Amino acid sequence: MRWYCMNTNTHGCRRIVVSRGRLRRALWILLTLTAVGLILWYCAQLILNYYMASVSVTVQFHKLPFPAVTICNINPYKYSAIKGHLEELDKQTMLALESLYNFSGSPSSLRARREAGAPPPKKSGFLKRFPLMKLESPRSRTGVELATGHRRRVASKVVSPEGSTMVKNPKDVVGFQLCDSSDNGSCVLYTFSSGVNAIQEWYKLHYMNIMAQIDAEEKERMSYSAEEMILSCSFDGMSCDARNFSSFHHPLHGNCYTFNSGKDRQILNTSTGGSEYGLQVILYIEEADYNPFLVTSTGAKIVVHDQDEYPFIEDIGTEIETATATSIGMHFTQSTRLSKPYSNCTENGKDIPIENLYNKSYSLQICLHSCFQKHMVDRCECAQYTQPLPPNAAFCNYKKNPNWMYCYYKLHSDFVQEKLGCQQICKEACSLKEWTLTTSLAQWPSTVSEEWMLRALSWNRGKDSTAVLNKTDLANLMVFYKDLNERLIVENPANNIVLLLANFGGQLGLWMSCSMVCVLEIIEVFFIDTLSIILRRRWQKARKWWLGRRGGEGPEEDGEGPEDGGHDNPACLGDNDLPTFNTALQLPLSPEGLAPRTPPPTYSTLHLDSSTFREQQMADTREGGRAP
Repeated sequence: MRWYCMNTNTHGCRRIVVSRGRLRRALWILLTLTAVGLILWYCAQLILNYYMASVSVTVQFHKLPFPAVTICNINPYKYSAIKGHLEELDKQTMLALESLYNFSGSPSSLRARREAGAPPPKKSGFLKRFPLMKLESPRSRTGVELATGHRRRVASKVVSPEGSTMVKNPKDVVGFQLCDSSDNGSCVLYTFSSGVNAIQEWYKLHYMNIMAQIDAEEKERMSYSAEEMILSCSFDGMSCDARNFSSFHHPLHGNCYTFNSGKDRQILNTSTGGSEYGLQVILYIEEADYNPFLVTSTGAKIVVHDQDEYPFIEDIGTEIETATATSIGMHFTQSTRLSKPYSNCTENGKDIPIENLYNKSYSLQICLHSCFQKHMVDRCECAQYTQPLPPNAAFCNYKKNPNWMYCYYKLHSDFVQEKLGCQQICKEACSLKEWTLTTSLAQWPSTVSEEWMLRALSWNRGKDSTAVLNKTDLANLMVFYKDLNERLIVENPANNIVLLLANFGGQLGLWMSCSMVCVLEIIEVFFIDTLSIILRRRWQKARKWWLGRRGGEGPEEDGEGPEDGGHDNPACLGDNDLPTFNTALQLPLSPEGLAPRTPPPTYSTLHLDSSTFREQQMADTREGGRAP
């Protein structure tokens, strides 16, 4: 350490050794340690700032690509086409409504059939196992089946999807019980504070069970075709029709149609903002053919998305009202984030251990839905109907999977509570295209134009002039760019490696008067030399042990001299180092003795006596006078 302090280029370390007096030496030690601490702190800050990103926002005005617009009817299937599959379920729902709310409905209702002596409808197996029940109180252990009036014991475990089972009126506590057939004692009672919510949830579960058993082609036939749903279309001032829309089947919304889907790698652009240069569509909703128990609102849902993005209608869909003109203005924003180590986003989802079931570009929603479906197949041995079907799997139904509903509810509860790990595995995408929507509504058609417009649309649809469409069956949609300003949000590294090293050098020079050479000295002395000494001693001990085991003693090591060694011995120079004058002066003397030297001169012999000098001068004068 003393040798390092005497030979290093760092001034503080040298001053610690050469300073005289304890106070001065202590002061230099304190200053040096403070400088080292400041260097370490500043360097840590520099490293943290190195992994930070700066955000730049750029606004450009140019021709923009028009997004894909997906349109779905809120009612997935025509009730006239599907009611044959739902007949038994609808009858049981009517019985529950009659028992709960004294609902009689039309003259052909169940009450009228009972008065006429008609036998009650027979219930299937799954309706018997999971009937709707009314509880006398939230903590009651017995319930009454709404369809039959029979009393039945309920499970001790009560779950409320609405968050609480405590309501003001106990008569409004309605629910249904789910049990695991493999375990007779494992049941859960799901209660709702409103009978409307309970009936809709119960109906939806049985509806999915029925739809999972229907062929895909038949479901497409029972839904709305593009020609039936789209009455009028124009884009950028030019006419379009159903042929400009591509279709796909959604489990909860039936046939959906996407405008500008990019299916043929042709994406439409727009060069002018405003409602006249966007997409304008008139939709036929046909409210009279709605399922009265599955949906309670009328209209359509749309999603504005990128061509490579899957439209999650049920999550981010915007509802369109009937008899209304809906104008949707868009602003386009494209953001790009930096991946690791700057953030936890993913570039394309390939580093996520979840299979993409949607065949679209990666997104956080796709990952979460795919993760849930994977756990559904693993735990419940079947796939949930509302999500894509994984390979080698089948949709859940009571015939093949009698416990799927119980399993699904438990799994969904674990998913919401983040016990499945999906929220930890799935990451946000680094690149994102977003269309910010601004919606405005207006009455359509107006009172003065209603008559001629409805007749014209009826004629276009192929009806005669006597059968006029109803305005409650129509919806007018306009989607357009409010302006052509593209907002780009890009993350860039706040520092690079050059700036990081430069900042390191600045801090070292400011606080320690040190450069990169000093850093290399520290590495050489405290790491390389220390490691080499340790390895050399280990080698000497191993060699000595090996020689002792063989019965002989090895020669003494050259490096075990009494005092001269390491950096204090100037003779320990490399073979390639040329001798210099300074190193020659530092060489040790010969062990035989001192070398003979020339004695120094005696300067006193050079002193001259004045009297002697005069006598010599007079003698020289006489000799000069005798000469002829």
